[in-house]
Amino acid sequence: LKAGPGEVGLLATAQTLPSLLFSIPIGLLADRVSKRLLMVLAEGLRAAAFFGLLLALLTDQVSLPLLALLGFMGAAGTVGFSVSLPAMVPALVPRDQLVAANGRLELARSMAFAAGPALAGALVSWAGGSPAFVLATILSLAALLLIWGLPKVHTEPTHQQRNIFKELREAALEVWQSKLQRPIFITAIIWNISWFVMQSVYVPFAVNSLGLTAQQVGFTLGTYGVGMVLGALAAPRVLRSMKFGRAIVVGPIFSVIASATMLLAVIWPNGVFPTLAFFFFGVGPIIWTITSTALRQAITPQNMLGRMTALYLTVNMGARPLGAAIGGSIGSIWGEPVSLLLALAGFTLQALIIFGSAAHRLIHLPQQNQ
Repeated sequence: LKAGPGEVGLLATAQTLPSLLFSIPIGLLADRVSKRLLMVLAEGLRAAAFFGLLLALLTDQVSLPLLALLGFMGAAGTVGFSVSLPAMVPALVPRDQLVAANGRLELARSMAFAAGPALAGALVSWAGGSPAFVLATILSLAALLLIWGLPKVHTEPTHQQRNIFKELREAALEVWQSKLQRPIFITAIIWNISWFVMQSVYVPFAVNSLGLTAQQVGFTLGTYGVGMVLGALAAPRVLRSMKFGRAIVVGPIFSVIASATMLLAVIWPNGVFPTLAFFFFGVGPIIWTITSTALRQAITPQNMLGRMTALYLTVNMGARPLGAAIGGSIGSIWGEPVSLLLALAGFTLQALIIFGSAAHRLIHLPQQNQ
C-alpha cells in the first residue's frame, strides 16, 4: 500500500489504543461474568479480525482504514484475553503451582513472540501475504477451540457490589496499601517508561551512530525474543535455586545490566553490545513477569483479579507513550546517548525500589492479603 512512517504510526496507534480504552472496563467485566466466556469472546474477536483481513485480501479490498479497523478489533480481543487469563489461572491450578503455571504460559508466549515474525516473514517472501493470514486465522480458530474446552469453574464474584467507581477505588487501594503490591506496581511503571525511553532512540542510534544496516538492526532486536525463550526455560531452575524474594529481583537486575551494556556502544560503537543488551532484556524481565504475576495472583482476592490485572495493564500501557515522548524529545535535543543514559538511570531506580521492598524479603509466596 506504499505506506509511509505516518501511516504505519497510525496503524500502530490503532493496535495499542484498545489497551488504554478497554482494560479497565474488561477488568470490571471479568469480575462479574465467567472468565472462560470472556476469553472465548476475546479470541473469537481476534479470529474475526484475521478472517476479515483474509477476505479483504482475497477480494482485493485492502486499504489502510480497513487495516486500522481490523487491527483495532484484534487488539481489543488481545486486551480481553490478557485481562481474563491471569484472573482465570488461580481457578485452574493449585496455589502452590501458580509460579509453574505462569512460567509455562510465559514460555509459550515467548516462543510465539520469537517464532511468529520469522514464520510470517518466511511465508510472505515464499508465497505472498495471503498464506500467512490463512495460517493466522487457522491458529486463532484452534486457540478458540482450546479455550472452549477449558473446564467450567466458578470464578464469578460472591459480592453484590455494582458501583464501578467503588470497585476501581477498591482495586487501587488494594495495590497502594499493600506493602508487597505497591513496590511491584511502581517498579513496573518505571521499567516501562525506561524501556520506551530507550526504544524511542535505539533505531536512529543504531543506524546513525553505529552504522548498522536494516538487517543488522533487525538481528539485534531479534535476540530479545531468543532471550525471552531462554529466560522462560530457565525460570523453573532459577526459582528452585533461590528464595522467592531473590528471584523477583532477577528481572530488575538484568535490566540494569542490559541498559549499561547498551550504553557501552556509545563508547565502543559496534553491534555486539546492542545484541547482548536485547538478549539480557529478554532473559531477565520474563522471570520478573512470572514471579510478579504469581505474587499478584496469590495475594489478591479472587473477585478482584480482573480489576487488578486491568489496572496494571492500563498504567503500564499508559507509561509507554510517556517514555517514548521523553526519550524522543531528549534524544532530538541532546542526542540519543543522553536518552540511553536516562534509560539506565530509570532502570537503576526501579531496581533500587524493588531491592528495598518487602517483596525482596519473601521466602516463598505469601498468603492472601499480606
